[in-house]
Amino acid sequence: MKEVKKPRKPLLYYYCIVVLLLLVFNFLTMPYLARRRIIQVDYGTFMSMTENREIGVVEIQDNQILFTNKDNTIVYKTGLMYDPDLTKRLYEAGAIFSGEIIEKTSPFMSLLLYWILPIIIFVGIGQIMSKKLMDKAGGGSNAMSFGMGKSNAKVYVNSSEGIKFSDVAGEDEAKENLTEIVDYLHNPNKYKEIGASMPKGILLVGPPGTGKTMLAKAVAGEANVPFFSMSGSEFVEMFVGMGASKVRDLFRQAKEKAPCIVFIDEIDAIGKKRDGQIGGNDEREQTLNQLLTEMDGFEGNTGVIILAATNRPESLDPALTRPGRFDRRVPVELPDLKGREEILRVHAKKIKVADNVDFTKIARMASGASGAELANIINEAALRAVRNKRSYTTQEDLEESIEVVIAGYQKKNAILTDKEKCVVAYHEIGHALVAAKQSNSAPVQKITIVPRTSGALGYTMQVEEGNHYLMTQEEIENKIATYTGGRAAEEVVFGAVTTGASNDIEQATKLARAMITQYGMSDEFDMVAMETVNNQYLGGDTSLACSAETQAKIDRKVVELVKKQHEKAKTILMENRKKLDELSQYLYERETITGDEFMKILNQ
Repeated sequence: MKEVKKPRKPLLYYYCIVVLLLLVFNFLTMPYLARRRIIQVDYGTFMSMTENREIGVVEIQDNQILFTNKDNTIVYKTGLMYDPDLTKRLYEAGAIFSGEIIEKTSPFMSLLLYWILPIIIFVGIGQIMSKKLMDKAGGGSNAMSFGMGKSNAKVYVNSSEGIKFSDVAGEDEAKENLTEIVDYLHNPNKYKEIGASMPKGILLVGPPGTGKTMLAKAVAGEANVPFFSMSGSEFVEMFVGMGASKVRDLFRQAKEKAPCIVFIDEIDAIGKKRDGQIGGNDEREQTLNQLLTEMDGFEGNTGVIILAATNRPESLDPALTRPGRFDRRVPVELPDLKGREEILRVHAKKIKVADNVDFTKIARMASGASGAELANIINEAALRAVRNKRSYTTQEDLEESIEVVIAGYQKKNAILTDKEKCVVAYHEIGHALVAAKQSNSAPVQKITIVPRTSGALGYTMQVEEGNHYLMTQEEIENKIATYTGGRAAEEVVFGAVTTGASNDIEQATKLARAMITQYGMSDEFDMVAMETVNNQYLGGDTSLACSAETQAKIDRKVVELVKKQHEKAKTILMENRKKLDELSQYLYERETITGDEFMKILNQ
C-alpha cells in the first residue's frame, strides 16, 4: 500500500498564525496594561482638584468616578459619595462631562505598545528557544558544533592538560604504530623526500574498555593538532541523505583545519557490509558510500588522518578496509601482566596509596581485565578506603576491589543455613583440592563462602604465575576437572547434588566443546573446524558449520570428555578425603581463607 505523505503547509499559514497571536495579544493583554495606569485617590483629593479647577474630563459611573487632570494625561479614580451639588461644582470648575474616558495616547505610543512591542516579545522568545535548541544539539561549550544537516562533530581545542601517550599504559605495540602518525604530522617532509605516504585511515580494533578512544585522543595530544570526534551512530538519520551530508561537512571542515585528526568511534554503525537486500538501510548505505568517496578524494599531502574504532571488525564492508582507505589495522588487545601493572600504576597516581602495595600481585589477580576494569578496580579500592575511614588505600582494599568487580559486593543480608554453608564449603574446597592435586593447574589464591551480589554463594580464585598464551590439551582437561570438582565433592560427601554447580557445568561444557570443534583436540575429527567464532571481541559467539549427524557425534564426544574429567575429580577427592574434610571444616569456621593457608593445611 502506497504511503500518503501529509503535505507541507504554505508559509502564509504560519504568517496568519503570527498575526492572530498579535491580535489576541492586543485585545487581551494591552487593555489590561492600560487599565493599570489609572491612579486611585480619595474623595478629598477629588474635591480639592475640583475647587482648584484642575479637572479635565469627568465620567460618573454607578460605583466610581473617573476623571483626568487638566492636560488629560493622567486618569484618576475615586469612590462615589452622596454629594447633591457635585454636578454644579464640576460645571463651575470647567470640567467636561464624558460618557467614556479613553486614555489618550499618541499615535507613536499606540504603534509602539500595540504592534512593535508584541513583535519584539515574540522575536525574543523565538531567539531564546532556537539558542537553547542549538546548545542542546551542539554538545557543550568545550566543543564547536555544526547545525542540522551538518556533521555535529566535536572539535577539541589544544590544551596543556590533554591526553598524552604517557597517560596510556599497557598498549606498547599500539602506541608504537601510532607514534609514526604523530611524527608524520610534525615532519611530513621527511616522508615526502623518500616518496612515502602515511595511511589515509587507521582502524583501532579490540575488546570494549581497552582504550581505543583514549589512544586516538593521545595521538591528537602528542601531535598538537585539532581533533574531530564523532560517533558512527551520529551519522545515521531518519531521512535519507542527511548522513551523507554530515560526512561531506565533516571532511570539508577537516580539510580547512588540516593538519588534523578525524576520529569516528564505533564505525561499524555505518560501515557494515552492504548485503544488497530489498528493504535494507538506504540511509546507512548512502552514508557509507559518501565516506568511501571522501576517503578516495584525499590527496597525500592534506594532513588529514582518519582514525576509527570498532570491536566488530569482521562486520565491516571490504571496500572500507581495503588498502587506500583504512590501510592499517592496529590491534588494541587486553593487556598482559606487565601492561596490567603499568595501567594500575597510572591510575593509582590519582589516589593516595600505601607504600607497601604490591601492584604485581594485584595485576596477577586481575588476569583478563581490560584497562577500564582496572581503572574501576582502583576507584573501588579508594571508595572502600573512604568507607573504612582511612586516608589512603591499602593492599587489602585493592584485593577486595578485584572481587567486587568480578563477583560483586558482599551480601550482608544473605544468611545461609548451617547445612547450606557446609555444602558450599565442601563445594569450594572440592574445586581448590582438585586444582592443587593436578600438576598443570593454576595455584589457589583465595577461597571464600561469603555470598556476593552476582549470585555466587562462594568462589575459588586461581591466579596464574605469569603470562599464559597457549594451553595444552592436558591443561584444558585439568581445567575441566577443576570445574567439576565442586559437584564431585557434593557427591563424595553428601551423596546428593545441588544447583550450585550450574555455572561450573556451563564453563566445563564450553571448554570441552571448544576442544573438539575449534582446537582440533579430537582423534575422530582431527584438524577439522566444526565451529566458527563470531564477534571475537564481544563474547565470541559460535555457530556450528556441520551436518546434523556430525553435530550428534560432537555432542556425544563432549559428554564423554566432561564425564571422564568428572570421574577423575571424584577419584582425586576420594583419595584425599581426610584433607577434604579438614579443609572444608576450616573454611566453614573462617568463611574466607587465603591460598597460603590452604596449601599449609594440605601439605601438613
